[in-house]
Amino acid sequence: MRRIGIDVGGTNTDAVLIQDDAVVAGVKTPTTDDVTSGILNALKDLLSGLESGPGQIDAVMIGTTHFTNAVVQRRDLKPVAAIRIGLPASASLPPFVDWPDDLAEIVRGRVFMIEGGHEYDGRPLVDFDSETMRAAAQEIAVSDITSVGIASVFSPLTGECEEAAAEILREVCPDIDITLSHDLGRIGLLERENATLLNACIIDLARRTTRAFTEALHQSGIEAPLYMTQNDGTVMRAEFAEEFPIYSFASGPTNSMRGAAFLTGLNDAVVVDVGGTTTDVGVLQAGFPREANNVVEIGGVRTLFRMPDLLSVGLGGGSIIGPDGTAIGPVSVGHRITSEALVFGGETLTATDVAVASGLIDLGDSAAVGSIGQTLQKAAITRIAEMVDEAVDRMKIDAKPVPLIAVGGGAFLVPDELPGVSEVLQVEHRGVANAVGAAIAQVSGEVDQVFSEMGRSASIEAATKLAKQRTIQAGADPESLSVVEVEDLPLSYVPGDALRVRVRVVGDTAPNQ
Repeated sequence: MRRIGIDVGGTNTDAVLIQDDAVVAGVKTPTTDDVTSGILNALKDLLSGLESGPGQIDAVMIGTTHFTNAVVQRRDLKPVAAIRIGLPASASLPPFVDWPDDLAEIVRGRVFMIEGGHEYDGRPLVDFDSETMRAAAQEIAVSDITSVGIASVFSPLTGECEEAAAEILREVCPDIDITLSHDLGRIGLLERENATLLNACIIDLARRTTRAFTEALHQSGIEAPLYMTQNDGTVMRAEFAEEFPIYSFASGPTNSMRGAAFLTGLNDAVVVDVGGTTTDVGVLQAGFPREANNVVEIGGVRTLFRMPDLLSVGLGGGSIIGPDGTAIGPVSVGHRITSEALVFGGETLTATDVAVASGLIDLGDSAAVGSIGQTLQKAAITRIAEMVDEAVDRMKIDAKPVPLIAVGGGAFLVPDELPGVSEVLQVEHRGVANAVGAAIAQVSGEVDQVFSEMGRSASIEAATKLAKQRTIQAGADPESLSVVEVEDLPLSYVPGDALRVRVRVVGDTAPNQ
C-alpha cells in the first residue's frame, strides 16, 4: 500500500511517501501564504524524486492548521445561529456568555433559547417546544445565516431534543449546515456547546479547504481518496472532515507523536516536536497521544472534547534570540527563516544560527555566523536546554526516567542528555515525522455517552456498536475494525444504574473510497 502524508505547519509543509511500512521519500518545503500552493510544491518535490513516478497511490492524508488558525486569528469565520434547548433551567447563562468579545462579535449571529432538554437521569426537563423551534427555523431561513449549532441539556444521555430540532430545521431550511452537540460528546453544557458553535462557524471554511486540497491532488496527477488527520492520531474522510473540522484542531503535534512512535518502534515515551515557531511536548501511551482530561481553551473559548495533552513553548528553529542569548522567542521569523536568518543571508539572529555556530547542525552559510561569540552561544544553548527540560518535566507523571523522542525540523535543538530522561532518540526522517504520522494513520470513531437502565455489558455493547458505525462513516474498512479503548464510569448520583461509557475504535482506510 502506497500512501502520501502531508502536514502543513506554520513554517514548513512536509510530505512523505510510505510504501507498506517503509518511508520511500520525504521533503520539506516552506509553507505558503495560501497554503495550497505549498502543498502543490511539496507534492512536486516529492514525486520528482521518484524514478518510477507516482505510480498507484492508495490514499493521501493531510494535516492542516487552517481551522485552528482561523479561530486564533479571527478570520474566515461565519456567523452562526446558536440554538440552546434547556429553558427554563439554563436561562441565566446564554450561548457565547464566556467567549472573548472580539470572537463572539464575529460568530454570534442569532441566539434562540427553547424549552426542552433532559434531567441528569434522562427524564425530560419540560416538553420540547416544537412551535418555538419552528418559528426560530423560519427566522433563520430569511436571514443570511448558513450554519447552526444545537445544544441541549444532557444531550450525551439522549439526543432526542437535538434531533427533533434538526429535523425541523432541515424541513424549513433544507440547505443549512447543522452541528449537534451530542455528536461531539461529553457532559458539560457550556463547553460542549462552545465546541459545537466553533465547529459550526468553520464548516464553510472546511468545505472550501478540503475541496482546494482535492483540486491540488488532481493538479499533481494523483487520483486517490483524501483523508484529513484528527487530533487523536487518526484520520477521517474529507467529506466527514467537512462536517466535523473541529476534530482537526491540534492534529499537527499529534501527527508528530504518531510518526515518532512509528519511526522508533516505541509506544511509550515523551515526544518533543520542535518546529520553526514552537515546541510541542506530549506523551505517547500505547502508541497514541495521551489525551487531556480537562477543559481545553481554543482561541480563548473553553471546550471539552477529545484533545491531546500538550504543552507548547515558544521555542523553534526560527525563534529570535536576544543580544545576550538568554532571551529566546516566543517571537519567530517563521516561514521567512530562509530569508531572514543569518545563515541564509538575513539579518536576524535565530536559534538555528546559534545551532550552526555551535556545530549542532551544518546548514546554510556557516561563515555568516562566525561573528557569534562563544559567550552568546553558550548562554543560548544553555537556555534552550533549560526550556526543553522544564517542558518535559511538566509533562511527566512520575520521576522514573523515560525515553525521549526528538522530532521536527528543529530537533537538533534538543540536547543529547536531560534530567529524568533515560535516552534521547534522534532517528532518520525525524524532520518529517509529522507527515509520517499522517501517512500511517488509521481511521477512528469514538463514543463518550451516558447509558442508563441497561446494565454494564449492554451499555458497553451499545457504545461499541455506535463507535464502529462512526468509524465506518469516517472511512474505515468494516473488516479491519478493532476496539482499542474502553472506559466505563458508574454515575452513583444518577438513578437507573447510569454508566458513562467511552469507546474508541480504529480501522484501516477502506479501499476505493
